[in-house]
Amino acid sequence: MSKRRSRWSTFVFLVGAGLLLFVVLLLVGFAISRYLGDDALGRLDRRLARYLARNRSGELNQTTEILSYLAETTTVAGLGVLLFFGARLAWKRWGDSLLVLAALAGEVAIFLGLTALVDRNRPMVDRLDVAPPTSSFPSGHVAAAVVLYGVVAIIASRHLRNRAAIVLLWLVAIVVPLAVGASRMYRGMHYLTDVMGGGVLGTVWLTVSTRALAPFRSRRSGRGG
Repeated sequence: MSKRRSRWSTFVFLVGAGLLLFVVLLLVGFAISRYLGDDALGRLDRRLARYLARNRSGELNQTTEILSYLAETTTVAGLGVLLFFGARLAWKRWGDSLLVLAALAGEVAIFLGLTALVDRNRPMVDRLDVAPPTSSFPSGHVAAAVVLYGVVAIIASRHLRNRAAIVLLWLVAIVVPLAVGASRMYRGMHYLTDVMGGGVLGTVWLTVSTRALAPFRSRRSGRGG
């Protein structure tokens, strides 16, 4: 009975925290899309988008295309599935696999809800990618990058003993989302505030998921767990 209560309370906590995060970002998205005009932040968004579009080059176009693929839907889904089953097979526990599932699925659900309701136009510059039928706010690539590579670093910190490897993975978890965000702005797909919104979504949800599923870390699978 206690295990069932623990699972139920974890589920309720995740749903409640997810709804709260969704509402907060929805209000922020509405404010940005409807009221961000000629103030300082609005001017910064537009000027940065135009500056990046004016200073493109062939090499940067190729580099940013590759960096964007690090957080494409197919990349995140494929690596997520490998990480889910790989963690289960490697350590014979469901805790890490459940973290992968909750973090990635929750981020996608919140992102889809936000893009369906916010409806912010993308930057008015030439775009290097085909714009999907979703809102510019928040950046799904950035949110997915934060969650995916953050999960890898968290799981590695739990099980690896090589400090250098752990530090390297945490650097990747920090640098990749920043590079992806810069690439999406460079390619004309997002404003700076979109990228910031994606970073907040990914960071907060990853933190929530990690905390909620912490009790499951030590529970071994099998008859007892």
